Amino acid sequence: MDFNTVVKERRSIRKFDTEKKVTPEQIAEMVQAAIYAPSWKNAQTSRYYACMSEEAMKQVKSGMPDFNNNSIKDASAVIVTTVVANRSGYERDGSATTEFCHNEWGIYDLGMACQNLVLKAQDMGLGTLVMGIRDSEAVKTALGIPEDQIVVAVIGVGYPAVSPEMPKRKAVEDVLKVL
Repeated sequence: MDFNTVVKERRSIRKFDTEKKVTPEQIAEMVQAAIYAPSWKNAQTSRYYACMSEEAMKQVKSGMPDFNNNSIKDASAVIVTTVVANRSGYERDGSATTEFCHNEWGIYDLGMACQNLVLKAQDMGLGTLVMGIRDSEAVKTALGIPEDQIVVAVIGVGYPAVSPEMPKRKAVEDVLKVL
């Protein structure tokens, strides 16, 4: 699929095909695409936890609100994305390099990586749902995520059972100012 098609056709999927399962190899291919994203001083602080077993899915869902769990109830996998704290945007002595001094650069880097991940999923014929509403500490505890990592997003992955229409998008002239 060409890039513009992948970008235009990617949607948030809230209903997954229960007959088709995502493989660990597909998850690895998605994460490889995420790894290619740029990061602050090449710090590469993004981390991924792929929940594919019934037990792992149950554990991650224990830290999610019911409405999110309902949206991913038929997903084949859930990827918990984290960032190593206090590395991106900081100097070696621990001082902040810019006015963003609360891990914003690491979260920004992870956002770029997650965009690559969901676009790769789309390219592979998979659907995703990125969710930010979660109990970060409950998810960390359930999955044994190290204390120095910040849970940022949870991404449901599977084969789409629906083809949602593209929501209305703003026009370029509404968001771009060329100087």
